[in-house]
Amino acid sequence: MLTIQELVSDTSERLNFKWLAGELSAAHILLDPGMAAADLLGHLNLIHPARIQVFGLEELSYYHRFDVKRRQHHLEELAQGGVPAIIIASNAQAPEDLVSFCAHHHVPLLASPLDAAEIIDLLRVYLNKRLAPSTILHGVFLDVLGLGVLITGESGLGKSELALELISRGHGLVADDAVEVFRTAPSVIEGQCPELLQNLLEVRGLGLLDIRTIFGETSVRRKMNLKLIVHLMRANPADFERLPMQDRTQSILGVDILQVMLQVAAGRNLAVLVEAAVRNTILKIRGIDTMRDFIERQAQAIQESSQQRVV
Repeated sequence: MLTIQELVSDTSERLNFKWLAGELSAAHILLDPGMAAADLLGHLNLIHPARIQVFGLEELSYYHRFDVKRRQHHLEELAQGGVPAIIIASNAQAPEDLVSFCAHHHVPLLASPLDAAEIIDLLRVYLNKRLAPSTILHGVFLDVLGLGVLITGESGLGKSELALELISRGHGLVADDAVEVFRTAPSVIEGQCPELLQNLLEVRGLGLLDIRTIFGETSVRRKMNLKLIVHLMRANPADFERLPMQDRTQSILGVDILQVMLQVAAGRNLAVLVEAAVRNTILKIRGIDTMRDFIERQAQAIQESSQQRVV
């Protein structure tokens, strides 16, 4: 759940809000996280009173057309519908009856120097992220060649050592051990590091390493979109598919993320394999599928061979 006070505090730098009325009740008014951001706020709309109502210059002009009694009626409709807050855009002068009504009915009334459209756009982006479905994943999250890669596997398989080698090769650390992930769009999973663990990587025998201090500013990332999961597994030929015919995926918050399986065995350079998997994933994102192309080439060769035998 999210209070209006939290919303104001989180966006004050961009929106420069100023309280006009109802500040004391802001902590008790909550936005429903089950609603889409587009339904949580918008231009003045009496049909949808239970969302943040933004008064731009056009809405204020519309409001001033009514007599005092009609204005009071519409404001009461908003209050009865559970309006969480009202925002006056473009630093316009708030009507005195609106200020009095909000103060009396404990409705937060805010003003911002930005125009109504910009306020709505910025707040929808903020609400999408702030109320996005989230979870915590176990693994090491990295930026490899510009792609968000989550390394998973059993404890003791060398996830952190692999991450350290990739960082030493110029890639970036996002999070180790606990990765906070959010579904910020229908098909976008964004991952970041909990504040307590930022820049830290735990390596067996070495303890906690401050990656930013050791490798420099460019060795860490604040957040990345998750595009690939690399799952490490013990060397067991019976459980391993050498030539997967179809892409393997793992569902994260309802979004299917590409997954590759890598065996951990002596003599295998896992860092090179991860980089190769990332390059191959980038090709797939661009529409180039090596396995599909090979199957098509093989089918064509079989067809041509069959035609030659018939002739």
